[in-house]
Amino acid sequence: MPLLAEDPSLNFAILPDFESEEFEEAHAQLINDTIDDRLAAELLANLWRVQNDADKQAEHRQADEAEAQKERTCLDEQEAAVMEEHKKNKSKYAPIRDINVLSDPIIIPCQYTVCKMKSSKYCELFYFTNSGLEEASHMAFTADKDALVMLPMADGLHKWIPAGAARDPKVQIVKDKNLTWEQFNEAAHI
Repeated sequence: MPLLAEDPSLNFAILPDFESEEFEEAHAQLINDTIDDRLAAELLANLWRVQNDADKQAEHRQADEAEAQKERTCLDEQEAAVMEEHKKNKSKYAPIRDINVLSDPIIIPCQYTVCKMKSSKYCELFYFTNSGLEEASHMAFTADKDALVMLPMADGLHKWIPAGAARDPKVQIVKDKNLTWEQFNEAAHI
């Protein structure tokens, strides 16, 4: 015969009346020379309270474990979603290097020179000397090599040509054989 009258998870479980006829068999097992009916009922009530408290604690422990498992599952699902997002958008979550921003601008050769180098054509060393790089920094051409720029031609007419193939006709190119040793040393380091 169970001693619990209600669910142990309820804090208001009702203590059964152990002096009633329902518990006569339990009384009969406890009664002896020193224990009478009233004391047997108190012993049964005390045993019920101890068992009820133990059942409540076990129920609370199970509820806490279930809640912790639920939180772990939720965290695992969130972590999996974040990992999936990182996998889909690798560039968005790429680490950013902690470097200083350059205060000096990067000087690159003019677009005409870069275009010639990409097409594996010969390019004069003049474009890589200090004076050639200085001319490149003053050029008004766009960085977009496919953009069209208007340049005057030898016959006096103006013509639209891609910026990557354009060369400022005003720049006086020094042939490689006419470079000074200083200019040659400047170009050799680049």
